Amino acid sequence: MSDEFEHNDSKNLYDALEKLSEHLIETERLKPISFSDFLELSVKDPYGVYRDIFQVFYDMVHFYVKERKERKKNLFTESYFKNYDFFKLLQEGCDNPFFADRLFANRFINLVNGFKDGTRTNQIVLFEGPPGSGKSTFLNNLLQKLEEYTLTSDGSIYSIYWKIDVDKLGGRSNVKNIIDTVGSEGSQSFNSKEKHLEFLCPSHDHPILLIPKEYRKTFLNNLIKDNKFKNKLFHEKQYEWIFNEVPCSICQSLYTSLFDKLENAAAVYSMVHAKKMRFNRQFGEGISLFNPGDQIYQKAITNKTLEQKINNLFKTEHIEFIYSILAKTNNGVFALMDIKEENIKRLIQLHGIISDGIHKVGLIEESIKSLFVGLVNPGDKVHYSDIPSFQDRVIEVKIPYVLDYNIEVSIYKNQFGDAIENLFLPGVLRNLAKIMISSRLNGESKTIKTWLKKPNDYKNYVDNNFHLLKMELYTGKIPFWLKEADIKSFDSSIKRGLLRESDTEGNSGFTGRQSINIFRNFLTQHKKPDHLITMSEVETFFLKNKTKLFNDFITKDFITFMRRMYDYNLLQEVKECIYYYNKSQISKDILNYIYALSFDKGEEVINPYTNDYITVDEDFFNLFESIVLTPDSDEVTSFRRDIQTTYISQTLAQEIQIEGLDITETALYKKILDKYTRSLKKNALTPFVENENFRRALLDYDSDSFAKYDARLKKSIKHLIKNLIKKYGYTQEGAMQVVIYLIDNKLYLKN
Repeated sequence: MSDEFEHNDSKNLYDALEKLSEHLIETERLKPISFSDFLELSVKDPYGVYRDIFQVFYDMVHFYVKERKERKKNLFTESYFKNYDFFKLLQEGCDNPFFADRLFANRFINLVNGFKDGTRTNQIVLFEGPPGSGKSTFLNNLLQKLEEYTLTSDGSIYSIYWKIDVDKLGGRSNVKNIIDTVGSEGSQSFNSKEKHLEFLCPSHDHPILLIPKEYRKTFLNNLIKDNKFKNKLFHEKQYEWIFNEVPCSICQSLYTSLFDKLENAAAVYSMVHAKKMRFNRQFGEGISLFNPGDQIYQKAITNKTLEQKINNLFKTEHIEFIYSILAKTNNGVFALMDIKEENIKRLIQLHGIISDGIHKVGLIEESIKSLFVGLVNPGDKVHYSDIPSFQDRVIEVKIPYVLDYNIEVSIYKNQFGDAIENLFLPGVLRNLAKIMISSRLNGESKTIKTWLKKPNDYKNYVDNNFHLLKMELYTGKIPFWLKEADIKSFDSSIKRGLLRESDTEGNSGFTGRQSINIFRNFLTQHKKPDHLITMSEVETFFLKNKTKLFNDFITKDFITFMRRMYDYNLLQEVKECIYYYNKSQISKDILNYIYALSFDKGEEVINPYTNDYITVDEDFFNLFESIVLTPDSDEVTSFRRDIQTTYISQTLAQEIQIEGLDITETALYKKILDKYTRSLKKNALTPFVENENFRRALLDYDSDSFAKYDARLKKSIKHLIKNLIKKYGYTQEGAMQVVIYLIDNKLYLKN
């Protein structure tokens, strides 16, 4: 039996190693392909082959980042405030995830889209943010995903790979020359049986650059069959590099020497291969990231042994195998982690290279085209802001503290586990996050003051500085309580104004690290078995904490308002969940109102949607509008006009006649239904809170004593508890807890 187990263990080990070997061969080995095979590949997939680092970076980001489809249109136009999912780019598989809020996500995607059209070359991108905003985490994760992407078939970026045929250049007779030249010690690195000298272009030049510049357009015109791609290739800026760039001095010298010696282009290109670049940050290949304390490396890089082999084969002009450290990230990423100490010098030294793309290595001119990126704290901008020639070479992208309360909650869950949400009553954890976010917002919003003509209409939802409204807008949501007139007046100038304000926010307040520490302290005090954390506990924690940190960033007025808003929303939830309504009758009321608006007063009509007989008069309209609207003649007139116009131009002409929708499926019907039912729910709770048995029945719920209460009361309470659980995520205990809280604090009298 023991031998059998040992045999099985050995077999399992062997199978595991075999599978690992297959996987490594498939993913790790990047075999070079001949130049002819490379050209054939470029015919099949020109978009994937003819790419530089900027195009690859663009493709990498859009490979990982997808746009989320939203159920409801957000207030901002789709073109510049889309809902992007950054999970696969900055969180999945990362040791320390970075959570991008919607504002930063759109800034970043706008930047990346500029890479695709070729407008971001000859510049350095500096991600600017205060300490604790997650800049380092962001950049590390971004570079990690770029490195992983270049190993996939989608992320191929090709470089020149030389495979020089020793026999065609003199073969064995030259081996003796090499031994005589470099001595027996040097000869150890050269195998006399060696048939090829193989090495990768140290500057990672694209293989197409070995087609002489003056012939490339004609060559590619004959080669490429995809006319759509060809049109882009010859006319779009993103492909200009293909026709403008030249190979590095080493590759250019080798090509010229080979052509002089062989006098045959086919023979020369038979020694040219293409190999996928393997980005490896650890060894500085394709990606190099420099910390402020890293010493500057100025010395040129050489390979004397390979240089001797090459020159002894050619026996013509001397070819120098020399290049700079910058060549290792040519067509790659050169990154500076904070503009401090040595990185200040590096940034200044990069100025000429970024501007002209040229660098001197001894007497040799080296072309450099890299994606230059860096991180900078606001206080460190002085190191380059006063240099005039830097002004048009630096692109600054802000990474402030998170301004989206949903993302703030995601950060807490990442740190403390998803289960922390179960420790709170519904809505309370997000309110705690909103308090953190409020510390990062500006004191007032001139844009919102200009926009909202009657802010007092929203006394239950708008705080003095409009922070809560702004938080909703920053998540892309249309607050349900906004009036139609204010939604319509949310025009492009207001949208741009809010986005400009967002650029100035998130630079102060609780840092990411501070908010996590504060949340940890809060949990330490309030996490208890069989206890759900309440809004009162959140309010007390922040208001009674007298530390300077809290006094600097938290305003008492905001937290008091948060509590008031929580109470108001809780009341609406309970009303929603206890409310019974006759769906059929409500639907008839809405359809009759919509249809009647198309007729003159005094007419008598039959509604084809309901078959009801309608007398169109003011009393008919007033009965419906008294439920839906406040007594305001201007609002009534506007409401009728908007409903009638929408019904004729959109509902009837588009949704019903063209799209074939039933009227109850149209946007207009759903909009009025929402408004109508909300108005009906307003007084739904009154009959119950005036019943002294209601509170006692709640306390006895789920016990034997509950059976003694009136059948209608029991049915209503069961309906209420069931709906709170189903619609808002309460537990049974939490549902009972909040209803008792509502009754004891007489919230139904305040709102």
